[in-house]
Amino acid sequence: MARPVRDREAMIAAMEPRLDTQAWRFVLVTPDTAPQLLGAAIGTFREDEGVTAIVTSGLAHELGIEGPDFARITLMVHSDLEGVGLTAAVASALADAGIACNMVAAFHHDHAFVPRARGEEALQMLLGLAASAT
Repeated sequence: MARPVRDREAMIAAMEPRLDTQAWRFVLVTPDTAPQLLGAAIGTFREDEGVTAIVTSGLAHELGIEGPDFARITLMVHSDLEGVGLTAAVASALADAGIACNMVAAFHHDHAFVPRARGEEALQMLLGLAASAT
């Protein structure tokens, strides 16, 4: 695999955002839902107040956990974890359009979770951002 990209403009230009068709929900893990949620989560984060899991909206609904649904846009650039500016550029572009954005960084890619109803709009904005950086 290619080396991670660290330069801000290079990360933005190479990001090739992809919209996941699955709906996702951020949920709080409780002792009674932990076995189902933790086994199915695509991401978790431990805070002082508890553990958050990102799971399919369908699973959350099955477990009676309500909340907003999100679309996941994966930025298909292998961004360096010490790279500066990609998250800020993505979040700022979406904020300028009034689109909420929850960023999650993983080892290979960054992921933007946006309100599901605005997923396609957000994707188009990020494609435009990438094109403008080339």
